[in-house]
Amino acid sequence: MPGKQPKKTFYNRIRLLSLTSAFILILAVPFLNRYCHFSFIQGWYQSLSIGHLWFVSPLEGLESILTSRKLYGPLLVGMIGPVLLALLLGRVFCSWICPISFLSEIMDRLIRLLTGKKFRKPGIAMPRRMLWFALMGEVMLAMVIGAPVFVFLSPPGLVGREIMMATLFHTLAIEGVIVIIVLLLHLFSRRLFCRHLCPLGALIAVLGMARRLKIRKDKEACIDCGLCKRACPLSLDPAKDESLSAYCWNCGECVDACKPKALGYTWSSSRPKG
Repeated sequence: MPGKQPKKTFYNRIRLLSLTSAFILILAVPFLNRYCHFSFIQGWYQSLSIGHLWFVSPLEGLESILTSRKLYGPLLVGMIGPVLLALLLGRVFCSWICPISFLSEIMDRLIRLLTGKKFRKPGIAMPRRMLWFALMGEVMLAMVIGAPVFVFLSPPGLVGREIMMATLFHTLAIEGVIVIIVLLLHLFSRRLFCRHLCPLGALIAVLGMARRLKIRKDKEACIDCGLCKRACPLSLDPAKDESLSAYCWNCGECVDACKPKALGYTWSSSRPKG
């Protein structure tokens, strides 16, 4: 059962700090590479190297393997870290690291400041299973055309690539318009891309189906007030145990919003629903 919870907005603040730090990293790396000749860290979250450690996005790695039909040892090693993170913690990359999430969070705070409303309505309603179709469609398209599509069109990756292009070459790539479209979708419907259209989020969700970190409900403490559902960026209902589903990205918004403190993080090995 969830134990004593931290004070209100604790996870929200820590997560914003994590997102900001992750964004500053990909913002600073090109400047350090070019102007300080600092090469210990290179790349962004599609492919990031720290010294001799190489981290590769699971979807980009999978597409590269499928389209090249080869198993490249360093690529497989580079995928180990992100895959283990997803297996243990679920979609935490999406909620705690992803640059698209950072930009969306900033937009949310500006909207909240302008409207005075604490919670945003989810907006456009689409079946949650759309997330799986997005993943299947992405992989099938990559195999049909014989090229790793998401390597070039990944919105999280494009943020890092645009920063690199602007810093090193003083220009922007046309693909960056995809980032603008994703953020506009978020403006009209909260986390529409993250909820239904992100193939990377879908793959991480698949890997995280048996994750160890979950948000559970204390049934005796829950008063069915609905605050957790209103707070959830993905429109899940933790009061109905939807925080145990593969869709949950362990952001902690529902934990912060829960006044009776009926929700909390737990570490377990049981398989979640969904």
